[in-house]
Amino acid sequence: MRYMRFPTAPVLLLAAICAVTVTSCTKKYTCQCAIKYSGTPGLPDSTTNEYRIYNTKSEAEKLCKEESYEKTQNGIKVTETCKLY
Repeated sequence: MRYMRFPTAPVLLLAAICAVTVTSCTKKYTCQCAIKYSGTPGLPDSTTNEYRIYNTKSEAEKLCKEESYEKTQNGIKVTETCKLY
């Protein structure tokens, strides 16, 4: 019985292109979130938190923006605004 033999070079080239294509889209991004408190005197100063995101740029932007929020409770307003860098 004869087996069909694939040329090695084109198969390896295709595998290398696939590997580069898949890994080149996923990068390390930083999601920086500024947290601001307002409403009454004596609240903590504004702070900044940073989170690492390993993903595609569009997915990283989406995940980072989802961390942003605004909440008011007992006269104290907390605003967390996140941006991708």
